Formats: sequence, structure tokens, C-alpha cells
Amino acid sequence: MRLLPWTGTGGQPCYVLGDGTGQVSRMADDVECVQLGMADELLGHAADLLSDGGEATGPQIRFLAGRLTESLQQVVRVAVSRGSRLDALLPDRPEPRAGEGERGEDVP
Repeated sequence: MRLLPWTGTGGQPCYVLGDGTGQVSRMADDVECVQLGMADELLGHAADLLSDGGEATGPQIRFLAGRLTESLQQVVRVAVSRGSRLDALLPDRPEPRAGEGERGEDVP
């Protein structure tokens, strides 16, 4: 089962069953590529806006934060989907090191 890079009604996750060669899987690959490319471009815009010597306005920063949040949600979804597929392909892959949480943060 593959987590798709879009959600269904009410924000519910969407999945596709198959071997990864079907039309929906190819469309998902294309959407992931677009999402990752847009995230990269957004990072460039953020760097430009934040490096202009403090000239960015509050509304500009809030707008940027909103778009970065949306983009990060998409990138995390792509990472989760790809990680799940790796787990299926490499069942003997080592588990995360002890002391690390799901997102890599240290767990006390």
C-alpha cells in the first residue's frame, strides 16, 4: 500500500494498492516531484525575503510562514510514503537508534 501525496475528503489519507507501475502511482510520482520542486523554490524565496536587511513586513512574514508550513506538510508526507515503501522493500533495514524519536529528536 502506498500513501499518496494528496488527501481525500476531510483530509483523510489516500492510498493505492499495486506494484507501483500503474497510472495512479505514476501520477503520484509526478505530484511528489512537483511538491518537492516547489518546496525548493519556496526555500529560495524565503532566503531572499529574510536576507533583505529587515525590510520584510509582518504580513509578508506571516504569508511566508503559511506557505512554508504547507510545503513542509507535503514534504513530510512524501518522506513518510517513501519510507514506508523502503520498509516494504528492505524488511531487514535497521531500526532508528535508541534514544531517537520518530522525527529524529532526542527522547529523554
